[in-house]
Amino acid sequence: MGRVQLFEIRLSQGRVVYSPGEPLAGAVHLRLGAPLPFRAIRVTCTGSCGVSTKANDGAWVVEESYFNSSLSLADKGSLPAGEHSFPFQFLLPATAPTSFEGPFGKIVHQVRASIDTPRFSKDHKCSLVFYILSPLNLNSIPDIEQPNVVSTTKKFSYKLVKTGNVVLTVSTDLRGYVVGQVLRLQADIENQSGKDTSPVVASLLQVSYKAKRWIYDVRTIAEVEGSGVKAWKRAQWQEQILVPALPQSALPGCSLIHIDYYLQVSMKAPEATVTLPLFVGNIAVNQTPLSPCPGPGPSPGTLSPVLPSAPPQEEADAVASGPHFSDPISLSTKSHSQQQPLSAPSGSGSVTTTEPWVQVASPARHSLHPPLCISIGATVPYFAEGSAGPVSTTSALILPPEYSSWGYPYEAPPSYEQSCGAGGTDLGLIPGS
Repeated sequence: MGRVQLFEIRLSQGRVVYSPGEPLAGAVHLRLGAPLPFRAIRVTCTGSCGVSTKANDGAWVVEESYFNSSLSLADKGSLPAGEHSFPFQFLLPATAPTSFEGPFGKIVHQVRASIDTPRFSKDHKCSLVFYILSPLNLNSIPDIEQPNVVSTTKKFSYKLVKTGNVVLTVSTDLRGYVVGQVLRLQADIENQSGKDTSPVVASLLQVSYKAKRWIYDVRTIAEVEGSGVKAWKRAQWQEQILVPALPQSALPGCSLIHIDYYLQVSMKAPEATVTLPLFVGNIAVNQTPLSPCPGPGPSPGTLSPVLPSAPPQEEADAVASGPHFSDPISLSTKSHSQQQPLSAPSGSGSVTTTEPWVQVASPARHSLHPPLCISIGATVPYFAEGSAGPVSTTSALILPPEYSSWGYPYEAPPSYEQSCGAGGTDLGLIPGS
């Protein structure tokens, strides 16, 4: 079986998840079938990030190191046959970033051990990856509990010469969510033209920024499609998206990788798109959602209707003689990438994500020992608990078709500050997205 029969690293209590600033303790275990002369036995704890310009390429173009600490476990000597254990302990830096793994880059934290043997003998090495999670408290983000609202107006030509307007206003109940929480979406569509619109599509998207050369990894995490709006009609579409296992927004402490999320709602006819920036964190917003419109109006928790705007001058006569807008009709949902039933709280039966405004309890606050889920192409790990339950990204529940696509767009999506300051302007996304 050889001289070295076992050489491995074990962390205390089998832990694999740590917080910044915590001590990391463990031991290097060694089983020898014969005496082993050595010059040194060392253990090293490292944290680093590497980024490549090619997907799934381990040849990093740019790297940065967060910590690199070494300990000498034994000096020059000889170990007899049998079992040996060398304990160690490191203090993780308070600034260590959350672990991350994506197609263009990784943030990896690991412990490595080595046995340096005398000249002409084989050295021995082993390593063990552990994960760091620096929880993002959504309550620390200004205005996070406020509804997200954005609107755009597009001209819509029909019958070659006539033109009308289509007003698209989209709102969400919050600006930040945690894994397993339900994102509630409302779209108000006012069709001030004589032509039906195309279906409306809402997509939860992720953009990871990676340097040196900026690369945009755009993923459609979830998608839902609603029906189109008939001519001269005003409609309201209410839907919800279950936030799946995702990395937290941003990666504090890392300058090479940044993560943003946004909700895109669009129509092809007329070509209209709005973008609502969102945060994904680990500690949920604890305040009750408010009305998206300040001042007098509907009670908190309800969404205000969109007021009709004046039609274009060239069709004023048609509007006067044509049908008038009444109360908005409710749009149906045509398709949803999250089709399987969700587990409801005990005693409340089962619900599905295609039913609007289903009440699903938000995950509780971060605890000392929350459930651990390993997710593909996301932060490894993430924490979640509560009746909604953690759901791994390997589940068909949250994986739509064409989960990931990579490209090099002409420009990045708007930032959170740009989106919030744009008001009623049209916020375009990446060309071709």
